[in-house]
Amino acid sequence: MTRYDVTVRGAGIFGLSVAWSCIKRGARVQVIDPNGPGAGASGGIVGALSPHVPENWNEKKAFQLKSLLMAQAYWQEVKDASDQDAGYARHGRLQPIADDAALALAHRRAETARELWSDHATWEVVAASGAPWAPASPSGWLIHDTLSARIHPRRAVAALVAAVEAKGGHVAAEGKDEGQVLWATGTEGLADLSPPGSGIKGQAALLDFDARNQPQLFAEALHIIPHADGTTAIGSTSERDWSHDGTDTQLDDVIARARAALPVLADVPVIERWAGIRPRSRSRAPVLGAHPARPGAFIANGGFKIGFGMAPLVGEVMADLMLTGMDSIPDDFRA
Repeated sequence: MTRYDVTVRGAGIFGLSVAWSCIKRGARVQVIDPNGPGAGASGGIVGALSPHVPENWNEKKAFQLKSLLMAQAYWQEVKDASDQDAGYARHGRLQPIADDAALALAHRRAETARELWSDHATWEVVAASGAPWAPASPSGWLIHDTLSARIHPRRAVAALVAAVEAKGGHVAAEGKDEGQVLWATGTEGLADLSPPGSGIKGQAALLDFDARNQPQLFAEALHIIPHADGTTAIGSTSERDWSHDGTDTQLDDVIARARAALPVLADVPVIERWAGIRPRSRSRAPVLGAHPARPGAFIANGGFKIGFGMAPLVGEVMADLMLTGMDSIPDDFRA
């Protein structure tokens, strides 16, 4: 007699979100990861839940929008089950507008956002205020969207683990496959794809600066994320070619650019330097559904920069497929 209906291989954000969705439906679930929860890219520090720009609409953007709109209720439910806060808040985002051409594009995107986002969120052009927590803007204008949110990746992983265990699930370093098996093993699992995906290195830093109720910023191609615990994360690099998985002088450049973009950070101490390898599929979309190399098994991989934002809906569609056979996965996401 099997003890589990579902075995999830990998305790990153995709694996844990699928485990949580399955266990809420009454399945007996185990999560196995020899490296422990959040050991890979899901153990990062940035946590920007940011939408794609509202234009050239496709399945990926529609999926992401639906998932981002699920996030507040999703993380509240996790908190209620685990008694742990994932640090989620939807405070929006500010971005500087460089010039007249970018200003015209921002206005066009505001129009398409009204069509595509409906009354769920707004994308608008606002005058730069010159406030300390606002990036300088050469044009004098900023983009303000109300869809962007933040999360604390490590706390979110810990909250999901606690929620799964509170509902009777089991999270362990070792175990035997039982029931339906999902592989959510991040960069390591990309080798099973054909053509294989790749690991993209990212570096980020955590600063000792409390702006917890402020919007996140996107300036100098960097995310600047105020977290609920009174820290501020900045990042990240996107390195296709790398020789080691630690931090280096490229992170020094990230820190310098963030300080230049937001002078209030100029003398703020760096609490932590982080580097990790993020799983990116060849299509840059998540890879969901039947596993291409493991007959009878399933896969959820390729979160890359949008894993935490996609996680609520990834968990639901994979639970549908694994437990009931209902397949609502976008065609562009299939292995």
